[in-house]
Amino acid sequence: MTFQTSRHKSLQPVGLATRYLQNLRRRDFLAGQAFVDGQWMSDGQRDPVIDPATGEEIAHVARCGAAEMQVAIAAAERSFPAWRELLPARRGAILRSWASLMLEHADELAILVTSEQGKPLAEARHEIVYGAGFLEWFAAEGERAYGETIPSHKLGSLLQVRMQPVGVAAAITPWNFPIAMITRKAGAALAAGCPMIVKPAPETPLSALALARLAEQAGFPPGVLQVLVGDPIELSTPLLGDTRIRALSFTGSTEVGRLLLKGAAESVKKVSLELGGHAPFLVFDDVDVEKAVKGAMAAKFATSGQDCLAANRIYVQRSIYSAFVGAFAAAMAELKVGHGLEPTTDIGPMTKLSVARKCRSQIDDATKKGARVVSARHDESLGPNFISPTLLSEVTEDMLIAHEETFGPVAAVLPFDSEEEVIARANENEMGLAGYVYTDSLRRALRLSERIECGMVGINTASFTGPPIPFGGWKQSGLGREGSRHGLAEYMELKYVCFGDLAA
Repeated sequence: MTFQTSRHKSLQPVGLATRYLQNLRRRDFLAGQAFVDGQWMSDGQRDPVIDPATGEEIAHVARCGAAEMQVAIAAAERSFPAWRELLPARRGAILRSWASLMLEHADELAILVTSEQGKPLAEARHEIVYGAGFLEWFAAEGERAYGETIPSHKLGSLLQVRMQPVGVAAAITPWNFPIAMITRKAGAALAAGCPMIVKPAPETPLSALALARLAEQAGFPPGVLQVLVGDPIELSTPLLGDTRIRALSFTGSTEVGRLLLKGAAESVKKVSLELGGHAPFLVFDDVDVEKAVKGAMAAKFATSGQDCLAANRIYVQRSIYSAFVGAFAAAMAELKVGHGLEPTTDIGPMTKLSVARKCRSQIDDATKKGARVVSARHDESLGPNFISPTLLSEVTEDMLIAHEETFGPVAAVLPFDSEEEVIARANENEMGLAGYVYTDSLRRALRLSERIECGMVGINTASFTGPPIPFGGWKQSGLGREGSRHGLAEYMELKYVCFGDLAA
């Protein structure tokens, strides 16, 4: 059987996403209306939503512009005083209700994510649970936004520091985790007492708008949470220039992050940025090879490799290099490539064709410069957005893949000889989001966790994120933190108060 798509030829089953979407219990999840000031807007132009596996148009969403964004900003400003004054416990109750509704509709939300983003359905389900966890965490953390009392240096004075919400906040979220990146940002802002305007990626609007439906059902007042979809530049420009927006959070590429930081400087906003990664994965010869391979598989291929935490440079000590490459290749050969809605799929399509093209260019560059393709099962008939899991050995530092983020299922394995050598190579890059170290030496683990230049380090594990931890990077991987009490602080200001003349 041959399938024909509206965008390209593919062996992926055209209509699979449509069939899943047609069976959703919540038909309003597909309405495609923007959520502004408590109202659902759909006038004007509509943009298609594309299944990246097939190129099929699966839905249409309302296209918002600068005018709609101005309406949203005004609504958020009006809603701020009442939301700020609401007791933290009441704000928390609404957040918990939102989280409960997410879990109640987890299967439907997962279908939306897979249909528009491409990741395997099981991973999409996990993202829903992960995302709801941030709402539950910040619901409680908002009640613990403690200030402090400072021992006074002035006779008869009382010194206090208070934590207060910064004001209207905005979030520009990415397509690789379209649910979790919204809840991680919005959960913190809303718990702090700040209204939030969300501009999701144009590739993944359905899941964001479905979250807005559930937020409305949870009881958020009009203007407190709003979601607008449209051209990224047209919608982002008002957010940068308007002084009513006091905080901006962005997850995406370093290149775009630089532009947003520059634009936000004009109005001196609080800015938090979670940008690109180029994670080093260090494997020492005192560790069990199979354990290291299992960790590398998890760190490299989650979300089909489209993850800022993905292991990009896998450094393996030379004495176990061949054994590791062989075991890694065998594990990769078991991965199944296909449509994310197919139950056996491990690796879905790249969400954007540009990502697939970058993967292919890195493979071509590496092979031309002497890298060896150990494991790959390229099948062009799958469609242009698919990249088969590819293992490159004998990679050297002059290759593109050694110093550029891949964002796909292409694994580069590089040999090293000494600890001093590999830490220098790992730190040479300007990205510093996450790093991984596999060793059975406690002393080495402590040394390297101290010396590796990144915001997060996993020692003998590829799983370390979640609501309680401060997610963020060093150097050009970003500014600020998300999750944890530090994530709440991104949406709050410190106020110092001095009470004088208290002496009797």
